[in-house]
Amino acid sequence: MVNISFLNLKVVKETSGRYDIQKKVQNPKDIFNIAQKVIRANEYAEENLWLVTLDVKNNITGIFTVSTGTLNSSIVHPREVFKRAVLQNSASIIICHNHPSGDPAPSQEDINITKRIYEAGKILGIELLDHVIIGDNKYTSLKEKGILS
Repeated sequence: MVNISFLNLKVVKETSGRYDIQKKVQNPKDIFNIAQKVIRANEYAEENLWLVTLDVKNNITGIFTVSTGTLNSSIVHPREVFKRAVLQNSASIIICHNHPSGDPAPSQEDINITKRIYEAGKILGIELLDHVIIGDNKYTSLKEKGILS
């Protein structure tokens, strides 16, 4: 006789609130507004990466903290991003992270992980629409820079 565990996976809502933002994401500026008003990305002293999950009409279905790092780095693995996206039944995702230095210019590591997450999403059928980096009241969109096709 073998002992086998039967498991259930559930998404648990940690907080909920009303914010003066659009539910439909149409451009990187919308993600920047979410990062400012909901996530408060500028208030963190270390790098954090957040995931915004979207339905087929680009309406926000959830916002997740994926990783908290150090002053200038955050370890991110596609598995951790897509675990949340799959549980949320996401059609597509957007990731964003802060640069505590205030400079939203992407590092080579930012570009590399973006490409890895993009490729993993293609395999899973969950498209990475953008990676937005937040600095002091400004942002950089890797899609607008042509890093994401």
